[in-house]
Amino acid sequence: MIRRALGDRYEVISATSAIDALSLLNNRNVSLILLDVTMPEIDGFEFCRTIRKIEKFKEIPVIMLTAKDGLIDRAKGHMAGTNYYLTKPVDRDVLLSTIEKFI
Repeated sequence: MIRRALGDRYEVISATSAIDALSLLNNRNVSLILLDVTMPEIDGFEFCRTIRKIEKFKEIPVIMLTAKDGLIDRAKGHMAGTNYYLTKPVDRDVLLSTIEKFI
């Protein structure tokens, strides 16, 4: 879905797990991270907290894009260090305008 929605405007790199995502972050220049709460191994909140502790990743904008739309989840996202929190389903234009705010 993300590649289809954004692929005509951005290079979309996807990871299947937090371990893969960390490897990609270490080996690629990334302008923004779209992150779901639901991930194998660790959840998106923990992943965001982890990368925020690493100096070279601290300034990369993180947009949480997830089906979890409760206030508690939004607060967890904020406390984990996300820059913005969007809930699925998200309109393509809303997603694009949100991304453009950060890059």
